[in-house]
Amino acid sequence: MEFKKTNFTLIGLNRYLAGKCLSGGDLIIEIGHSFLDAPYRAGILESQGREKLVVNFRQFDCTTFVETVLALAGCAATGKMPKSEFRRTLQLIRYRHGTIDGYSSRLHYFTDWLRDNEKKKIFKDVSHQLNAAAQRKKINYMTTHRTSYPDLNNEGEFQKMLLVEKNLSRKVFHSIGRDKVSKQLGKIQNGDIIAITTNQEGLDVAHVGFAIWQEKKLHMLHASSKEGAVVVSKKTLVAYLKQNSRFTGIIVARPQKNF
Repeated sequence: MEFKKTNFTLIGLNRYLAGKCLSGGDLIIEIGHSFLDAPYRAGILESQGREKLVVNFRQFDCTTFVETVLALAGCAATGKMPKSEFRRTLQLIRYRHGTIDGYSSRLHYFTDWLRDNEKKKIFKDVSHQLNAAAQRKKINYMTTHRTSYPDLNNEGEFQKMLLVEKNLSRKVFHSIGRDKVSKQLGKIQNGDIIAITTNQEGLDVAHVGFAIWQEKKLHMLHASSKEGAVVVSKKTLVAYLKQNSRFTGIIVARPQKNF
């Protein structure tokens, strides 16, 4: 049986997974594979107006792809696949404390998303197990590029985002340096979340996807702006990192079972 990603339905996915007995990272990769070739669309959640949960199975940016697959995997692992449960899980992952309370309640920055979802036991940052180094960086990309985010025209939300960025700038995160990743590959598992750190001013992470092993080589399963779709990277993770001078390393997070 082959799962058809066109006209995606939760029922169809549930039936497809029923006989496969998958768990953990393998379940995540199987679900991620069901969206291969789905179109990439930048800023898919950016629309001026009241903040609400957006569900889109047809198009993805890199973050919404990861969030959607994680939410589907969480539902599949517990055997609960109704729309209401999927929406609850997606909201839990996407928003601070799982609560929608305006634009700034969405976890826009990866390190903020990482910490909040660690507290919710959805995944665990395992970077420190892979020779990661502590970093602190001034995070202010969104407020210094205010015109790129229509919702920040609201002065109240702008002030809240300034506070979010101020708090993030005070905190340490851990990243495996680009030149050290090759020595840590054996500790990375199928379905781990791979976030690529950047030297771009005001920003912590430039891109995110899933680790996927193919023929004993580690690649990324991700929504790629360059390829214009959900793909498995042609280059290995190490080669992918080397292709862009702005990429400085990776953060690795491991989804927890039955969240």
